[in-house]
Amino acid sequence: MARSAMFRQVVQVQPENKVQDKGQWSTGLCECHKDVGDCCFALCCLPVFTCKVTSAVGSCPCLPLLDCIGCVPPASLAMRASVRERYGIPGSVWSDCLYGCCCYTLSWLQISRELKRRAASHASSSSSSSSFSSSARYSALTSLQGAHLV
Repeated sequence: MARSAMFRQVVQVQPENKVQDKGQWSTGLCECHKDVGDCCFALCCLPVFTCKVTSAVGSCPCLPLLDCIGCVPPASLAMRASVRERYGIPGSVWSDCLYGCCCYTLSWLQISRELKRRAASHASSSSSSSSFSSSARYSALTSLQGAHLV
C-alpha cells in the first residue's frame, strides 16, 4: 500500500507561460506602445535597429542592408518567416511579403517584440524566479543560422 501511494504524485498547479508557445504572435502589428524604447529607436535609426534584431537572431547583422535593393525586402521576409516557423505562428510567405512591403517598420518592431517576449518567457520558465525584466535581452536563436526559408 505505501509503495503505490509513493508513486501517485499529482500535479495540482500547472505553470503558466506568459507567452503562448505556438499559434499566434504575442503582440499585434500595431502594438508599438508595448515597447516604446524600441519604437523610438526604430523610428530614429531603422537600419541600425534592423541590424540589431538580425544579429540577435544569430544571423549576419548586415543582412537587412539588402532590403534597400529591389521591391521586395528579402531580409524582412526571411526574418518574419523564420520567426513564424520557429514558433509555429500561422501565416504564409505572401503575408510576410505584404507586411515587409507595406508595413516595413511595424513588421520589424513586431519581430523584435516577439523575440524579446519569447526569450523572457524562456528565461522565466527556466529560472526559479517568477518575475522577469521588461528589458530582457534576446537569446541567440542559433538554430536559425544559415536557414534557407524561401
